Amino acid sequence: MPALVNYSNGDGEIYSLRSNPMELAQLCSIARDVYSPACKRARISSSFAFNSEESNRQPSIEVLPEECLFEILRRISGGKERGACASVSKKWLMVLSSIRRSEICKPVSGCGDVEMASGESVEELDGCLTRSLEGKKATDLRLAAIAVGTSSRGGLGKLCIRGNSSSSGHGVTDLGLSAIARGCPSLRTLSLWNVPRVSDKGLSAIAKECHSIEKLDLCHCPSITDEGLAAIAGSCPNLSSLSIESCSRIGNAGVQAVAKFCPKLQSLSIKDCPLIGDQGLSALFSSSTAISKVKLQSLNITDLSLAVVGYYGKSITSLVLTGLQFVSEKGFWVMGRAKGLEKLASLVITSCRGTTDLGLEAISKGCLNLKQICLRKCSFVSDNGLMSFTRSAGCLESLQLEECNRVTESGIIGAISNCGAKLKSLSLVRCMGIKDTTAGLSLSSLSQCSSLRSLSIKNCPGFGSLGLALVGNLCPRLQHLELSGLHGVTDAGLLPLMRSCNAGLEKVNLSDCSSLSDEVVSTLARLHGGSLEVLNLDGCRRITDASLAAIAEHCMFLSDLDVSRCAITDAGIGYLSNATQLNIQVLSLSGCCYLSSRVLTCLKRIGRTLVGLNLQHCNGISSKTVEVLVESLWRCDILS
Repeated sequence: MPALVNYSNGDGEIYSLRSNPMELAQLCSIARDVYSPACKRARISSSFAFNSEESNRQPSIEVLPEECLFEILRRISGGKERGACASVSKKWLMVLSSIRRSEICKPVSGCGDVEMASGESVEELDGCLTRSLEGKKATDLRLAAIAVGTSSRGGLGKLCIRGNSSSSGHGVTDLGLSAIARGCPSLRTLSLWNVPRVSDKGLSAIAKECHSIEKLDLCHCPSITDEGLAAIAGSCPNLSSLSIESCSRIGNAGVQAVAKFCPKLQSLSIKDCPLIGDQGLSALFSSSTAISKVKLQSLNITDLSLAVVGYYGKSITSLVLTGLQFVSEKGFWVMGRAKGLEKLASLVITSCRGTTDLGLEAISKGCLNLKQICLRKCSFVSDNGLMSFTRSAGCLESLQLEECNRVTESGIIGAISNCGAKLKSLSLVRCMGIKDTTAGLSLSSLSQCSSLRSLSIKNCPGFGSLGLALVGNLCPRLQHLELSGLHGVTDAGLLPLMRSCNAGLEKVNLSDCSSLSDEVVSTLARLHGGSLEVLNLDGCRRITDASLAAIAEHCMFLSDLDVSRCAITDAGIGYLSNATQLNIQVLSLSGCCYLSSRVLTCLKRIGRTLVGLNLQHCNGISSKTVEVLVESLWRCDILS
């Protein structure tokens, strides 16, 4: 039986300790540390025998209950010190992350850089600390480290988490989000993408601690329901931006809570949420008078929602409607006739079968301040609707049509004529109904559109020389011209347009207009060389060295030139290198199969101003030549 060792503390109190070898060793160590001069670290004598269980015993502080460790660690207030403690072990990190900022004794405001546990770092944007975690880096441990490391400077202001479905077993959960809530009470922006293990519990923790949330973005969060969204709405009255996408369990009740408790909501985006319908949106728009930006996509809403938007949306300036399959012509007609969208300046409608000529005309009459409209895949809009719209939309500055296949060339010409002195930009993309015929149109019956500065026509194969020549006569002040993939456009159609543009073309894109020849480029350089800054001739296979000679002679301010897949040779590059007035910064020669390694000297001369050079698929230029260029033009990014 072990002997008892008795000792007194001098006040008459007797303490006893059984002479267990391990306990005696600890006592000897303490005594040496207290009464001996600091020389060498005390060692336990080898005369004491330890069994294997006692020798593997953890350090004493690790066996403390978490409550005791909590009390110790909350007394460490410095950011660097807390970061160092968080690096000790996972247990310490999790205990530190469970300490609220208000529970830290004598907190020290941030002085110096944030020291993050586990090597984490944050950046400061817009005056607040910002962190973004993506894929496998999005874990609870990292969130805990961020919460601990930023707490001394008030915590994060913005947090973006983008999970990865392949790492869902180790992704962010409610535990990590709760750590952020306790350590970052000043959080203003929270974005959660693809985090299936975050539920209402995690969002409620944010709502409980972070009352300054202004922007909330939820995307692919299948475990969050109305309860979580309602918690945020009830505790964060400053919420001004809300985005919900593919959250299958959020429905009308959550949206109604936002309507009730968030009077400052200004931006709303809801996409692919099957449980959100007319009931929720009607409550929101009828009570939230500050909403200015709205995006509704792939929702099970009907004409009622659009009617409410049209009547109550007095502050809406931007409206995006996409894939609303249950909204009919009546919904768009009522939205326009309600005349509540008095401040609407931008409207985008995509793949909505209810968009017809009648609804479009009603919108033009009810939205008198509309400046920009984009119609994509609106298959029931025809020439009549387009011309009626442009006649009534007196403030229209930008018109974009994409895959509106009932609109013809006559409708486009009529719309340009109707817009008079307001329209600045016109864009047509893949409108297959356009054919190169101007039958029934005479120039005398049309009005010039002297305000149009930008014309973009992409992949509309029916748009040809006749229509282009007519557009040139109607729009004499063009500065930006983009004609991409128009194989039917020839020199005869483009030359009149270039001659009629008296404001000076600045940016011209003629990519994949395979019928154009050197005459077009020579005329362009001669007439607009004093203003031309960007020229794209990619895929114009009839363009030869003659065009480069004209560019070298007439262009004064050209900085970006793309002659990829053109029939140019080394001689053409020589013309450019001898033009002392040229200061080309970006030159693309991709796919120019007639170039050889002899072009090296010319490229070196051009390279004095180059910042970008594309030599991809130039099979005649050797790899050694490219290496020499890379070494010589060290300031230039070279693709090869």
